[in-house]
Amino acid sequence: MSLACRRAGMICLMMMLNFFCICILMGLSWNFGRSRSSPQKTIVPSERFWPQLVLSESFWNREQQRLDFIYNPVYSSVLSNSSNPGLPDWLNDTGPANLCEPDHRVAMQILDYNTLPKRFQDFLLHMRCRTYPMLINQPHMCDEKPFLLLAVKSLVPHFDRRQAIRDSWGRAGVVANRTVVTVFLLGNTEPIDHFPDLLWLLDHEANRHRDLLQWNYRDTFYNLTLKEVLFQEWLSQHCPQVQFILKGDDDVFVNTPRIIDFLEDLPEVKAGDLFIGDVISNASPHRDPKLKYFIPESVFVGPYPPYAGGGGYLYSGDLALRLYNISQQVVLYPIDDVYTGMCLKKLGLVPEKHSGFKTFDIEEKYRNSLCIYRNLMLVHSRTPQDMLMIWPWILLQLLLY
Repeated sequence: MSLACRRAGMICLMMMLNFFCICILMGLSWNFGRSRSSPQKTIVPSERFWPQLVLSESFWNREQQRLDFIYNPVYSSVLSNSSNPGLPDWLNDTGPANLCEPDHRVAMQILDYNTLPKRFQDFLLHMRCRTYPMLINQPHMCDEKPFLLLAVKSLVPHFDRRQAIRDSWGRAGVVANRTVVTVFLLGNTEPIDHFPDLLWLLDHEANRHRDLLQWNYRDTFYNLTLKEVLFQEWLSQHCPQVQFILKGDDDVFVNTPRIIDFLEDLPEVKAGDLFIGDVISNASPHRDPKLKYFIPESVFVGPYPPYAGGGGYLYSGDLALRLYNISQQVVLYPIDDVYTGMCLKKLGLVPEKHSGFKTFDIEEKYRNSLCIYRNLMLVHSRTPQDMLMIWPWILLQLLLY
């Protein structure tokens, strides 16, 4: 091809490109002018941005959906700016105005209600009640701003366990140069649960040791969650300045000096959200009615969030106050450690598993060796005699090392 032909081809190509660019500019100019002269139409999506809420058939889930809706910030804004927000029918509450009166709707909403254990029925009837009178209080327990608060779940008849704890790992005062305070958390034992009347002896114990907290509610396994939220309320009112809390049962052994060492070495950045224990993950409700932890599908469906075994766990005072606040947005659940896991999930937190917590005991071959307790923080379960035997050995190790 000659040079003249190639030049002619190049000129034609450039002219075509210029023409194409002019067309694009004219199109943009026309669209811009149109958008200024007439309002732009809104494109409506053919499908929902979010799925429509499907009301659960399980009682607890349905109650939680109601709370989630009420505490939704968008819904709260609608309520505050509208005299008639148009509430969904299922949100209209038909329960008793007094939340502490028995909610007899429960028997009609849970199909197998009459087959449940009587204590479970009692929990469901009073599930919305969170206010119970305090029978024994220690309002000045935290006047010295404790470093560590040992909060022990107990029952009125367990005098021997409480005394063994006072004489061993729960000894209040200065431990490892840190102020430690111990309180025992009690409900009310009633003849219907086959408990003897020991209130006269309990009054003597309370006056002598001044470390009992008692509320006037029925103290059963299913009401341990109630004990949890009542303790959180007490903590927010009478001990908000505590730095850390160890909460456990009255049949665990706690290596208090080891816990203090751990807390003193804890980086400040981790202290605020601290929540450690023997964490259980990927758990679901037990459906066997013969089991202690039985929960029927009529009450709850879905997996459990990660949670620390209720035998004992360690967490910060700052987190305790946040747990109390968020617990108002979580329906009470009949298993207390699972409920605490639900509250942590609501806060966007996950409990941390720590190998020093053995809420399912230690390997059988090590149980008779005192040396195993040196690096452990908590072991479940132990008798009062076990506690009184292990504790002197722990103190001896402090002197030797």
